[in-house]
Amino acid sequence: LHLFSFLDKNSRKSLAKTCHKLLEVFQDPLLWSLLNFHSPAELKKDNFLLGPALKYLSICWYSERVKVCNIEDWMKNNFQKDFCNRHENTVNDFLLEVCNRCPNLLSLTLSGCGHVTDECISLLLKNCPNLKILKLENCVRITDQTLEAVTLYGGSLQTLHVDFCRNITQTGLERVREKHPSVMLRAERSANMIPDNKPEKKLMLEKASRKLVLL
Repeated sequence: LHLFSFLDKNSRKSLAKTCHKLLEVFQDPLLWSLLNFHSPAELKKDNFLLGPALKYLSICWYSERVKVCNIEDWMKNNFQKDFCNRHENTVNDFLLEVCNRCPNLLSLTLSGCGHVTDECISLLLKNCPNLKILKLENCVRITDQTLEAVTLYGGSLQTLHVDFCRNITQTGLERVREKHPSVMLRAERSANMIPDNKPEKKLMLEKASRKLVLL
């Protein structure tokens, strides 16, 4: 176990193929208390195990392609839509498995996961009651609904980061501070960014601003 702990997931899987004894080591839950992923594609591989031993999970995607996922849906061209459709549900589906298999999760970090939804994070907060650290960065679909779920189900939460989540509002942040004053809350730039608006809503805002100018 000690030797395996120094290896990445692919190396562990390769070593496990050499003999039955090393396969047993690979399958030991103690080896899988921490998992780090650097792209959605890694979530589909079979080089790791999910189970009750998992306590620290990180999915951080820093590729330039993250920018495509962050474009508002109605502004994407066909190529961009096709790209997003390939992995739109990948992270959500993976987190649903975590909800079912990893009730002892203590820390979750998501960065650049543009398709993660409020519903998924809410369910995870319900199913992982021991979660102490939740860090969300550049997750554009996260809204005040997630913050509301924190006030309802995040009883064990000690640290909450919602950095560069453009659809978070100051009202939602204030509610968390009011309901859970002990939580270390950080929201770098989130409430100051321009939120997503559907085209018809933007048109209404433009008309309203024109009327003000005329007045």
